[in-house]
Amino acid sequence: MDAPTPRPRPPRPRVVLTFPGQGAQHARMAAGLYGVSKSFTSTMDHAFDAFGPAGRTLREGWLAATPPAAFDDISYAQPLLYAVNCAMGAMVTEAGLRPDVLLGHSVGELAAATLAGVFSFDCGLRYLSEYIGVYRHAPRGGMLAVAASPREVEAHLVPGVVIGAVNAPRQVLLSAPEEALADVEAALRGAGITCSRARALQPFHHPVMRDVVTAHAGLLTRPPLHPPHTTLYSAYTGQELANELATDWQFWTGQPAEPVLFGPTLEHLLSSGPHLLVEAGPGQSLTALARRTPAVARGDAKALALLPARAGEPDADIEAVRAALKQLATCGCDPLSPDF
Repeated sequence: MDAPTPRPRPPRPRVVLTFPGQGAQHARMAAGLYGVSKSFTSTMDHAFDAFGPAGRTLREGWLAATPPAAFDDISYAQPLLYAVNCAMGAMVTEAGLRPDVLLGHSVGELAAATLAGVFSFDCGLRYLSEYIGVYRHAPRGGMLAVAASPREVEAHLVPGVVIGAVNAPRQVLLSAPEEALADVEAALRGAGITCSRARALQPFHHPVMRDVVTAHAGLLTRPPLHPPHTTLYSAYTGQELANELATDWQFWTGQPAEPVLFGPTLEHLLSSGPHLLVEAGPGQSLTALARRTPAVARGDAKALALLPARAGEPDADIEAVRAALKQLATCGCDPLSPDF
């Protein structure tokens, strides 16, 4: 009797590291790794040193049990998110995780590009420092998370309000200067549509940001850029980032004025086969979005986060990372060796 033909092994899922952006920041995000993981600690200290005197303020605000009042401002949230995302990415890659794809949301795309080798961590820190100086000139405003589709939202938009991000089929972020944002929030609530303010004090991904960067472009330097050595998806183009765009500084400096299409980009990525999504940043916002995609619902993709949804007990971050690394090993990844 002929031996039964062995079943073909299912294809190895592509590992995707994802990095969250503005709004994911919270008190002591990933701070449980600080002083425990050598790689994570080294990356964070490098960032604080690079920011000079402002770095000490950032570190104190990050580690404080109660964050400062300005924690959601660009001056705190953006550099801390970039540093934590990069530190988390470096930590897991040094532990042996080899991502096939990198994908970030808003400032998370800068971290993804750094890990893909488009620019160095030092160049990213320098750019972000200058970026903060430029966008301090932006009008006060913010973003509004709305549980509705873009089409449903468009009927309630008022002048000055734009769709700043499409995160899922029924989850968008509206962006506007403060007065217009308050008007559209009132209109949406009056129509019975669920909405809430995102943790941002500037109108990111709004055309007004284009005027700001044009007026203050001289404050931004242009460090060298390189084609990515790892596949890099952009939530601004909705697909794999081409080398000519990755090496064009206008593409990067223009991002604060362009909408983030994270949801459509993620669905396009997941349509190409089995994937394992690993959120390598604070919270679990991108993991929650991924779990709402048809690919994850069908079992064609899996999504997990390295950290808890919010800061907890002192050991919660370490325990969460250890649990996630064990889960990765059961999903087809090689055994990982963290430095803690």
